Amino acid sequence: MRSFVRLTSHYSELEHRGSDIFIGDLRREKDILKACRGIQYIISAHGSGSDALSLDYGANIELIDQAKANRVEHFVFISVLGADQGYEDAPVFKAKRAVERYLQASGLNYTIFRPAGLASNLLPLAERFRETGLYLLIGDPKNRTSIVSTDDLAQIVVDSVVIELARNQIFPVGGPEILLREDIPQIFSRVLNIEPVVINLPLFTIDGIRTAIGLFNSPAQAALGTLRTLLAHEFFCTKEETAYLEQIFNLQLETLENFVSRYLAV
Repeated sequence: MRSFVRLTSHYSELEHRGSDIFIGDLRREKDILKACRGIQYIISAHGSGSDALSLDYGANIELIDQAKANRVEHFVFISVLGADQGYEDAPVFKAKRAVERYLQASGLNYTIFRPAGLASNLLPLAERFRETGLYLLIGDPKNRTSIVSTDDLAQIVVDSVVIELARNQIFPVGGPEILLREDIPQIFSRVLNIEPVVINLPLFTIDGIRTAIGLFNSPAQAALGTLRTLLAHEFFCTKEETAYLEQIFNLQLETLENFVSRYLAV
């Protein structure tokens, strides 16, 4: 296994598990070319921060081209739930949808996953909650979501290259339960036995911040469009979609409460 990482990444665990560490920059074509030599499968799971054009789009297009050049057997792409919904104000969503189309037309064997939300992204919020009891919620607390265990997603992604029914398919991926956003601090409360103090700010708070940032940093203003999209809309998988995923990959998805309990060692 070869892992393409940034020099600033925390990759010691990958190294400990025997991965061949390739340090490079996905914005440099020659680094991608070197990293893809002799590879049988490619799993594209990187994020972009605020550089959707170079990383979410450009780097993935180059990875697909190198996969074709190196006759890679299977390409797995981590997209995002809602990529096909036409959110014009969300650069990451637009980039990932363009990559999906490019991959589907490439002639490669592929699997595309569209996660609704990753449980690991909530761990810093859980740690802050443990310290303060505070939970900041922006937007409608009744919006629905389904958070997938990052460990489950990793297992599904790895298995997809050898499961015939996963070939050339797009899978929405969520956790086993459909949650309201206001349920998340209550889960933290049960896990940590702390009474929550929820601060619910309206969505126009983000609009005000974007407007102010746009006065001196237009790229950052555009990047915040993705965050606003995530806060303004519902992202969840239906029970039928979740049941089908569990059937294809032969696993029982982990609840958010169990995931948080494991990682906070409660």
